[in-house]
This record gives sequence, C-alpha cells and structure tokens, in this order.
Amino acid sequence: MQSTHEFIAAHKDRFLAELLDLLRIPSISADPAYAGDVRKAAEWVANNLRAAGADHVRLEETPGYPIVYGEKMVDPSAPTVLVYGHYDVQPADPLDLWDNPPFEPVIKEEVIYARGACDDKGQVFMHLKAFEAMLASGNLTCNVKFMIEGEEEVGSDNLGNFVAANKELLKADVILISDTAIIANDIPSIDVGLRGLSYMEVEVHGPNRDLHSGVYGGAVANPINILCQMISSMHDEFNHITIPGFYDGVLEVSAADRAAMAQTPFDLEAYQKDLGIDTVYGEKGFTTIERASIRPTLDVNGIWGGYTGEGAKTVLPSKAYAKISMRLVPNQSSAEITRLFTEHFKAIAPKGVKVKVTAHHGGEGYLMPTDSLAFQAASEAMTTTFGKEPVPTRGGGSIPIVALFEKELGIKSILMGFGLDSDAIHSPNEHYGLFNFYKGIETIPHFFKNFASLSK
Repeated sequence: MQSTHEFIAAHKDRFLAELLDLLRIPSISADPAYAGDVRKAAEWVANNLRAAGADHVRLEETPGYPIVYGEKMVDPSAPTVLVYGHYDVQPADPLDLWDNPPFEPVIKEEVIYARGACDDKGQVFMHLKAFEAMLASGNLTCNVKFMIEGEEEVGSDNLGNFVAANKELLKADVILISDTAIIANDIPSIDVGLRGLSYMEVEVHGPNRDLHSGVYGGAVANPINILCQMISSMHDEFNHITIPGFYDGVLEVSAADRAAMAQTPFDLEAYQKDLGIDTVYGEKGFTTIERASIRPTLDVNGIWGGYTGEGAKTVLPSKAYAKISMRLVPNQSSAEITRLFTEHFKAIAPKGVKVKVTAHHGGEGYLMPTDSLAFQAASEAMTTTFGKEPVPTRGGGSIPIVALFEKELGIKSILMGFGLDSDAIHSPNEHYGLFNFYKGIETIPHFFKNFASLSK
C-alpha cells in the first residue's frame, strides 16, 4: 500500500483538476440570483467527500443554504477532529478589475486565479484530499467529521442554530479550520486570535425626491454630504473611534505580548509596495501589525447615492447609503457594539434628514491557547513540512462561528491556514499558490498523526 505522501504525489494532478471544477461554480451566497449555484456547490462537495470515502455524507438543510456533513469513525478510542470550512464565496464585483473571468480559473506562474481560490474553496478542499490520502493509505489515525457550510460570507446565521441543535452529532475533541493565512511561504504561522465583527447598513433620507442642484442646492440638506460628514465624525484626529462606549470592553494586550508580536517578521516597505501605497495609516500609538489584529476598527465598505452613470446629471439626491463594518477584539460584544453604533448614528444626524440603521451580521472575537495538545500537534506538523517552527500570530479577519463553536460544543479550534495576506481574498484577482495548496494537503495528515499520538 502507498504511504500517504506517495498517494498525494501520485494524485496531485487530479486533486488540482477537481479543485478547478469546484472553482467554476459561482456559489455567491450574498446574491439570491446565484442560489442554484450555491446549492450546486454543496452537492459537488458532498459528492467529492463521498467519493473520498466518508460515511453518512448528506446535505443538512437549513432555512438558508445546506450544510455538508460527513464522517469517518475509525476507532471509538481515537480522538475526533471536526473539520469546518465553507463552500460559498464573496461577490466578484467589480468584474472589470479581473484579469480573467472570476469563475473561469486559470493558473499563471504556479498560482490559481479565481474567486474562492483561497477563501475558502482551495483551503477546505485541502482537507478533503488529505482525508482521502490518509484513508486510502491506511493512515487515518483520528476519527473525522466534516461540517462545510454555505453561508460563511453572509454571517453563518443558520449554522449557529444547526450547531446548537446537533451537539451530539458534532461531538469532537478539536475543530480544525483552514480559512486563515501564514506570514510567508518560508515563514509558517498559526493564528491564535481572530477579531469579531459588527456589519451595518445606514441610510440617510432627505427630500422626497431627487432635486435640481441649481434650484435647491444650498437650501436643502444633501443626504450624501450629510452622510459623509456623519461618517467622518466617527474618527478623531488620532484615528480613534468616537462612538461613546466603543472601547469599554476592549481587552488590552500586555506589554509583554506586544513585545512578542513585534518579533513577527514584517517588511513595511514590501507591505507598502504590495499595496501600492506610500505610507501606512491608522490609530495613533500602534504598529501596523497591531492595528490589523489587536485593535478594533470602523470602515466604510461601500457608499452610494445620487447619479453615478456616464456624463453629468446635476441632482441633489433624495437618499444616500453606506455599508460599514466594525472589526472587534476579544471582550467586545458584537451585539453591544451594534447597539452603540445605532444609537450614536441616530444621535449625530442633523435636522433636515432622517436616518435608518440596519444590522446585517456579527460575531465575537476569539483567542486560542498555545499550550494545548491541538496547538502542539499543529505546530509540530508545520515544523515537519515547512522545516521551521510556525510563529503564533493574531489574525485581523473574522470567523464568527469559531466563538460559537466553543460556546455550544465546549471545544477549541485550531486555525491552521495556508493562504497569504497577498492572495487578494474578497478582491478582484483572488488567487492561491499551488505551493500553498499542496503544502496544506501534505501538512494536514501530520496534524492528525500528532494529535492522535499526543492524545494517548
């Protein structure tokens, strides 16, 4: 029988071809127009998981998109790993900024370009193929359960209910997630923290119709002007967020931990060059790494209103809109921040306009202990395949379901991702390196082996 490594090497071209097939499915959960494609992706994942050898594979229906579940129980005395990931993707807009169509994957210079290549189809698919390799080679040392959802990019609302209602089904010793990044291909890392999220939409309503800007300009409040002023007022000159009570729950990071974070390899010049900027920007008193991980933020994700077509149309718009996300840190409650934002936004609205605030979704921040058996298993696995010990880091993104997993299931999650911050997730030309894809498939079996050994 082939070893796990030999099986992976023999089937790597098929693994890649299968991933490209999955990437061709436009499973955009945020847009109802793609509902059929989201379900198609779920069915595709279920079929692939079934072909890999998993048992009891099925689609668990929810009020939204289905959850793909499957398992392989090899030994009642062995530890159980619950693998989580998502098959839905972000919208691909703006399409004109893509070098190739987002759902027609191409490989250029050993890199896959497609929406979902890294977030999260490429990364979750590593687990399916690592599982197939371990099973086929007789080296599956842990029981494994898969829970792959289709609503992560829109808040995972239905997954929370599923988890709460299926605690016995999902019983495990650790949750393994690949939806994060490493520092660089020669500097492996493991995220030990995530930020939470509060995502809002706001509307400023002025006159009952669009008005001629010459006849009414200067005499009637312009909703776009007002909205811009309101948004601008939510940061002070030090880029500190001005919402009353916003920082009350912030968990302050110790000087020792900040000093440890400062040892993380970081090239500011390369960072700026990659982004095409000439300087960084953010809250006074914190480094770039700290601003993007241990500090909360408030950012406008989109703003619109009035006339945005070709040429000129001199109107004073009736309404203006914005989408705003707040990344939160551990101890900040997403529900409380949502409440504080709503109250503040309504309070700062001037006379002459009406405002509406809608909360879309949110989630809590998360910290993972580095003294656990699971972290040790992941660290040793990456040390084996990368040739150096991974650096513990804190991620700036959010996976809202992670905190809920611990609350409902009572178990920790290991965030063993293989992407890069430069992979342009959520942006045009998202990509994922073949090195990273195959390195993930190679590393995951070592985690299983280590976790089984350490759990004895």
